[in-house]
Amino acid sequence: MHVLRLVVPILLAGLSTLGCATTVANSSGATPAPAAYEPIRGQAGKDVIWIPTPEGLIDKMLSAAKVTDQDRLFDLGAGDGIIAITAARKFGAQSVGIEYNPDMAQFARRKVAEAGVADKVRIITGDIFKEDFSTATVVTLYLMPHLNMKLRPTLLKMKPGTRVVSHAFNMGDWQPDETMSHEHSQAYFWVVPAQVEGSWIMTGLDGGPMRLNISQSFQNIGGTIARGGQTQSMLGARLRGDELKFQYTTPDRKVHTFSGRVEGRRITGSVNAEYMYTQVELTRP
Repeated sequence: MHVLRLVVPILLAGLSTLGCATTVANSSGATPAPAAYEPIRGQAGKDVIWIPTPEGLIDKMLSAAKVTDQDRLFDLGAGDGIIAITAARKFGAQSVGIEYNPDMAQFARRKVAEAGVADKVRIITGDIFKEDFSTATVVTLYLMPHLNMKLRPTLLKMKPGTRVVSHAFNMGDWQPDETMSHEHSQAYFWVVPAQVEGSWIMTGLDGGPMRLNISQSFQNIGGTIARGGQTQSMLGARLRGDELKFQYTTPDRKVHTFSGRVEGRRITGSVNAEYMYTQVELTRP
C-alpha cells in the first residue's frame, strides 16, 4: 500500500511535466504547416466556375482528335490538369495547360507529378487570351460560350488541320465536324479549315486551264468551274483542314475527281479519271 501511494504522485508528476512540455512546445511560436490547396467543385474563377470534365468524356474528346505522341496539346483553362495529364499518359502527347488561378495551377502541377508525367506536361500560370498557343496541333477547352466566341478568330487563324475540342459549348455558326457525349456531358470537335474562298486557276490538264470560283463558310465549300465558255457547279466539294476534294464532269460525261492539299496561295494535287491520274496545280490569279 505504501508503494502505491508513492507511485501515484510520481505518475501524476510525470504527466504534469509532460503537459508542461507540451504547452511549451505549442507556445514556442512554431507555425503549423498550411493545408495543401484543394479546389472545390463549382468554385469561381476569372471568367468561369470550376467543374471538372468527366474522364470518360476526356477519352472520347482526345480519341475524336486522334491525339498521338506526335501532337502538342494545349488545354485552355487547365483547372486540375486532368486533360493535359490524360493526353500525355494515355496518348503520349506533349501537353501544356494554361490556368489563370495560381493556386489551381500549382495544384495541377502536383497532379502532374503524382501521375508521373512531368516530362510530358507543363502547367503555365497565365491568361489564355495573352499566352501564345500557336504551336498547338490540338486545342482543348471547357469555357463559357462567349469565351469560345472570343477565342474563335484566333483558332481559325491557326494552322489548317489543327484540331479543336470543346466540352459542353460550341462555336456559334462554326458547325462542329463531330459531336460526342458521355453520360450527361457533351463535347464538340472541329478541324481548323484552310482559307480557300475566291478565284483559282487550275493548270496541268489537257485542254487548257480551268477557272474555279470557290465560296466558303468555315469548312463548308462550294463553287463553280469554268472552261471553254462553259460553267458548271463543283460536285461533292469537301474541305477538311488543308485537304480539298471535289468532282466535275467533262463534255463526254466523264466524272473527274480532284484531291489536293492547300499551301497558302497554292494548291497541289491530282485529277483522277478512270484510274488515270494527272498532277495539277491551283494558284490565285
